Amino acid sequence: MPRIAPLPEAEATGPAEKFYGRVRELFGTDSVPDFFLPMGRVPAFLQDFYMNFKKFVYSEGKLDPKTKAAISLAVSTYAGCRPLADWCTSRAEELGFSTEQVAEIIAVASTNTMYNVFFKFRDLSGSDIFSGMSVGLRASTFAGTSLDDRTIELINLALSDVNACRPCVEGHLAKARKLSLSDEQTLEAIQCAAVILAGSQFLKSAE
Repeated sequence: MPRIAPLPEAEATGPAEKFYGRVRELFGTDSVPDFFLPMGRVPAFLQDFYMNFKKFVYSEGKLDPKTKAAISLAVSTYAGCRPLADWCTSRAEELGFSTEQVAEIIAVASTNTMYNVFFKFRDLSGSDIFSGMSVGLRASTFAGTSLDDRTIELINLALSDVNACRPCVEGHLAKARKLSLSDEQTLEAIQCAAVILAGSQFLKSAE
């Protein structure tokens, strides 16, 4: 039995019913996607998630929806949230990513996490000893996919923030600026990642 049972649309009242309606309008469907239903048990969270999701994940903003889909897929799969990751996969493919590119997005995110672990250790160790040692980790994935450099960099930046790797965030932020990504675009990538991580956390905890 799930910790938080999904709230069926037929049983929703008050704010939950209201925001279920807005979700249907957003997607242009007759039913609410399943991953929203556990959130209906906490209408305030449903409202926050819906509004943040609409603005920072789904809609055109400083970043285009396709780029946001890549970031969302990277974060949801990193978080291990199957319901949201499945939706993000469908969304990415709907917006033009191939099956192979979906795998590449996940591979870039995974490779970035490997580097985050290493460089975060260097930062946290409080010792200069490790700074002089070779990284020794292969990362040809970053240059070996069909994804464009800006998308790769935004995935790397978002995951580095999620993983709280300060030197990686600093490095990827500098590279993003070299790729002519504005600070507003960079911030929206982080906002997109934050929304997806919040939804993933809720849904995994609801299981």
